[in-house]
Amino acid sequence: MIASFDIAVVGGGIVGVATAYKLQLAYPDHSIAVIEKEKRLADHQTGNNSGVIHSGIYYKPGSYKARLCVNGRRELVQFAQDYNVAHDICGKVVVATERNELKQLDAIYQRALDNQVEDVRRINAAEIKDLEPYCAGIAGMQVGCTGIIDYRAMTERMAALLEGMQESSRIFLDHEVVDVIKDGERTRLKTKRGDIEAKYVVFCGGLQADRLAMKAKVDLDMRVLGFRGDYFVLSEEGRHKVKNLIYPVPNPEFPFLGVHFTRMVNGEVECGPNAVFVFKREGYNKTDFDLKDTADALAYPGTWKFFAKHWRYGIEEYRRAFSKQLFLKTLQKLIPSLEMNDLSEERAGVRAMALGDDGNMIDDFKIEYKDNCIHVLNAPSPAATACLAIGEEVRKMASDYFKLD
Repeated sequence: MIASFDIAVVGGGIVGVATAYKLQLAYPDHSIAVIEKEKRLADHQTGNNSGVIHSGIYYKPGSYKARLCVNGRRELVQFAQDYNVAHDICGKVVVATERNELKQLDAIYQRALDNQVEDVRRINAAEIKDLEPYCAGIAGMQVGCTGIIDYRAMTERMAALLEGMQESSRIFLDHEVVDVIKDGERTRLKTKRGDIEAKYVVFCGGLQADRLAMKAKVDLDMRVLGFRGDYFVLSEEGRHKVKNLIYPVPNPEFPFLGVHFTRMVNGEVECGPNAVFVFKREGYNKTDFDLKDTADALAYPGTWKFFAKHWRYGIEEYRRAFSKQLFLKTLQKLIPSLEMNDLSEERAGVRAMALGDDGNMIDDFKIEYKDNCIHVLNAPSPAATACLAIGEEVRKMASDYFKLD
């Protein structure tokens, strides 16, 4: 027997669950299915990121990212307060350690003002020391509205609320969608554990977003690449050297923020991540390899164009991935007193990065629709922070294009 729903959301990460939650709030009489291929929600990008509530200081004014991050952050924090999700608005410092970083620091500060990010101020070297006594910098900015949160707990809380709102709605775990079949006015989602059909479908596939779109016959001008980020956890002896969050001034020529220090809600401190291309989209170990994933990535012309633009940084990231000493040296730019025995357990996450045919990273959220389906094709950081705002954006699209009532 085929399970039938009004709306199906494919993907049980925080964006997929937030989207389903927003749709259920807006349409309480509609039955909604969330379909996740893993045995637990939030098992990939959501459950393996650094847990930062981003402020919105980095993003191009007027972009999806800027607008949805700032609005989404405020809604996220309110939700966490209302439903007792572990979080802390502890603030962060962005630190310049060299004079050639000051121009970029000025640009980030101006973006913060343009994006109407509250509680942001420039600080000098002495003020950096007041906030983070072990951190060395010549100038910086304090972002008071940045925080930390348990994103997995956030996802699970929204899922529980969703199921509680409508008795016909359901979370399907361990149901990998292997094919998408248009069947009249409905769409059938074939999974390894039976078929699920719905009148409308929203795809929030994260690392698998492009593949799910291709199953639904969407013509794409992008592909998803996976980049692993390695983290170290500071030992108990080294943990006192970080009070909250410490970020470097990001290199504008490289599409990642650089290694940073993050106090987690459980009291641990993570430092990282680097960013290395993976030969398996969901490969969390340094030697993981999947022939199909590798072939797909290397057959895409945009991949080679991206490598050509960033090969110097890529080589440096790979060197650091396999050298704890080099990783430590990078961290010592911010905290010079950090020592090898301050770095203990190592962890990793994999982020989805959407590349255009021209080899440029698609820097903004990308949401498209076709027939009775909406596809969230690109939702990189700060997607977790912006999850409720993204969900609301999808709800508006669903209302407009699906004529939901």
